[in-house]
Amino acid sequence: MQKKNSTVHLLILDPSQNDAETLISLLRNSGKATRAHRITSEEDLEEALKASNWDLLLARDLEQEFTPDDVLATVKRLDKDIPFILLTDEHSRERSVNILRAGAQDAIPFEHTDHLVLVVKRELAALDERRKRRALESHLREAEQRCQLLLESSKDAIAYINDGMHIYANQSYMEFLGYDDIDDLICIPVLDTLTPDSQEKYKEFMKAFAEERKDGMTMNFTTRRSDDHELNVTMSVSAATYDGESCTQIVLLPEHSDAELEEKLKQISSQDLLTGLYNRQHLMAELAGAISAAGKENQTGALAYIALDNFQSARSQVGISGADLLLGDMANLLKEHAGDTVTLARLGDDAFCALCLPCDENKMISLAEDVRKAVDDHLFDINGLTVPLTVSIGIAAITENSPKAEELMGRAHIASADVRKQKGHENGNGILVYNPADYETLDETNSVEAILKALDDNRFRLLFQPIINLRGEGEEHYEAFVRMLTKDDEEVSPYDFLPPMGPSDTAIKIDRWVILQTIKQLSSHRSRGHDTRLFLNITAETLQDKTFTPWLSVALKAARLPGDSLIFQIREGDANKYMKQAKDFTKAVHELHSKVSISQFGCALDPFNTLKHIDTDYVKIDGSFTEEIQKNDEAKEEVKELVKSLQNAGKLTIIPLVENASVLATLWQAGVNYIQGYYLQAPVPEMNYDFGDN
Repeated sequence: MQKKNSTVHLLILDPSQNDAETLISLLRNSGKATRAHRITSEEDLEEALKASNWDLLLARDLEQEFTPDDVLATVKRLDKDIPFILLTDEHSRERSVNILRAGAQDAIPFEHTDHLVLVVKRELAALDERRKRRALESHLREAEQRCQLLLESSKDAIAYINDGMHIYANQSYMEFLGYDDIDDLICIPVLDTLTPDSQEKYKEFMKAFAEERKDGMTMNFTTRRSDDHELNVTMSVSAATYDGESCTQIVLLPEHSDAELEEKLKQISSQDLLTGLYNRQHLMAELAGAISAAGKENQTGALAYIALDNFQSARSQVGISGADLLLGDMANLLKEHAGDTVTLARLGDDAFCALCLPCDENKMISLAEDVRKAVDDHLFDINGLTVPLTVSIGIAAITENSPKAEELMGRAHIASADVRKQKGHENGNGILVYNPADYETLDETNSVEAILKALDDNRFRLLFQPIINLRGEGEEHYEAFVRMLTKDDEEVSPYDFLPPMGPSDTAIKIDRWVILQTIKQLSSHRSRGHDTRLFLNITAETLQDKTFTPWLSVALKAARLPGDSLIFQIREGDANKYMKQAKDFTKAVHELHSKVSISQFGCALDPFNTLKHIDTDYVKIDGSFTEEIQKNDEAKEEVKELVKSLQNAGKLTIIPLVENASVLATLWQAGVNYIQGYYLQAPVPEMNYDFGDN
């Protein structure tokens, strides 16, 4: 392994052969033995990626038919882990940022050879660490699978318990106590599996084990099976871990030999009885092995998820027994077209899978098309009825960068389901290859477009969290938060996904949406007799927006809402960076009778300098202080001094992230005015907190 990795296998995209040679010489002169291949076309790159394992890709940002962006897109589409460095002829910040967002590791001027050598060394070291990690993860998975197999196949009755409850039991243990399903046993305390006379003995025994922590301690008990039969057993206990959590392993053995109890666990057949193909369990084990092989041996494979499009309709036509015949015919059709190198399995009522390794994507696409066409053309004759059937096939590549088996299966399943989203395939009968780049989590590469689309699609939600007066004066305050629903219905803060340098108009749009919707809800809420005030967070972009306060004035008048019902909250970092704008903003909103709060206070080198220039009404101390006062007395004193100084300056203080009651005494003694956190209430869609209880 070490010898193999000592030579750098380099791909170069450069229209100039001489310049490419210069790069190779540069790396060699820096002490890196280098073997290189110059890319000439997309086909050339795909062939190179299939033929060898590459360590680095250097691409010149020059005009050429096959561009660096095309190269990077191909590498990502094929899910290859190859560090990509763009070599530019002139520095362009925008170009560098865009290529990094697309997945490159760096962008460096071609002439900066010393810089390039350092970056190459860094990326090669990082790649080596990733490869080692993948190998270790593979070894770990294999070791865990072996351990699990040993547990499952052991004739000894073994269980893991935590706090007296079963968290795992093997088949022998369940059979020993007369349970069919692990879910039934998980809910039962160990005490309930013992006779009343044995329960006190068990408590004393476990207490002694907790004190001595001596593995292998044993005691005789009488167990009570689920059918109320009683058995005399010897229990031995040991410390263990399960799913990364500390627990206790218990082993039950009969006091006397019993032929029935010594029956070995029967292995589950790897075959699906209905179709003769492999079953899901076998396929998942094969898939895990294929992923492991892809990582170790630089092999490429593919998995196809074959979903029957109209199976429910077909089953209603031919009945259950007819559907079984239909699935048998489908399995035979798959066998005809798959060949000996493909592993076929039935996953469920309406889904099959084909696994191939080694196998490139194109081979699997060709196989999938053969299967799709064969199913579409085939006349399935079930008891004299001709049943039309089509399939939607999703394909996921297996590479050294593949995730675990379950997630890879998920990729193929997603692609299969998304066939129906393609034009002309609304009823299925198509093939789609999973491209990881199309399904990446929301990030800066697509964030602005996603945020604006979410705004257009009304996928923004407001949440409100109460801010409580610690002195019990009954005021009603909430802080408003905005959440965006992603395409997977996951709630995220859109602000978290805005690029750090703008674009400013997107942040302003979010701020204005939040403020407008909040004003509407607050106006309605106050009309029902609530004297409620809201804290609204604003971004640095809104601070600098000179049109904001005139817009706010119109919005308040339209909603017939008094200005003093709103408190605008500015982050300390933004206030310091845009001091003049923050000062002007504060003055302008005060003229509308609204209040101002500084949040995340206390993190600057000189936090009180901010207050000299900005006439804030409230100060929300940074949440890190809340965490620290639960750990040490020095932090408690620091917070007390901070609160005292703020109150001497005439500021109302807020402490966020109050998660439990243990900090309340400290905050009370410190003289804090308001508290906020999950101890009181998590952010919720309605302003429904009962302030009368405080």
